[in-house]
Amino acid sequence: MRVLLVDDHTLFLEGLRNLLVSEGIQVVGLAHDGLEALAQARRLHPEVILMDIQMPRCDGVAATRLIKAELPEIKIVMLTMSEDEHDLFEAVKSGASGYLLKRLEAEDFFTYLAELQAGHTPFSPGLAEKILNEFSRQANRMEEEVERRGGDDTGNRIGGEAGLSARQVQILTLVAQGQTYQQVAVTIGIAERTVKYHMAEILERLHLDNRAQVIAYAARIGITGDHSER
Repeated sequence: MRVLLVDDHTLFLEGLRNLLVSEGIQVVGLAHDGLEALAQARRLHPEVILMDIQMPRCDGVAATRLIKAELPEIKIVMLTMSEDEHDLFEAVKSGASGYLLKRLEAEDFFTYLAELQAGHTPFSPGLAEKILNEFSRQANRMEEEVERRGGDDTGNRIGGEAGLSARQVQILTLVAQGQTYQQVAVTIGIAERTVKYHMAEILERLHLDNRAQVIAYAARIGITGDHSER
């Protein structure tokens, strides 16, 4: 794994580099703010960027948007002290592939990095729940709006607008609720490889890059409940 580290605290940055190198992870560069991160990403093409949020000149969320727009293949994980829900949601919407808190134990930190390499979306404990809670609030608002308008089939409407099948809406809903691909496969009784195929189609049709963006998308549009295939 080739990693770029971005943080405006030099002492933390050096310590993190030493920690990663001690575990055989290649640190290809260091940056101290978002604009420097963009320049380094262009030059070094890392596989992963571990980035703080609160930095001078250009913060981590803005930098994530800039980097993902130009270099979408790079995975960006926020590594921050901030547990602010606004920072969390904005990071996910901007294309972050994970959100980790600096207070993590080293063992847990490396476990999350391994999950990232395996294609999962790492969140520190409690943060995925915050996203799902926001998803629920959005869904409740959507349901109230549907009731106010006299009823509507939200799943079918959203699926139709996005070009998704009923099965894909079902998978999107379960993934947004935090299920792994294996859990989704068990829940709806299909092979895990079929779930992965559908997720690839969903990501392409919705112009999304990763599971974190799927959760943010689902929260925005209010997909919820059990949409059975019809």
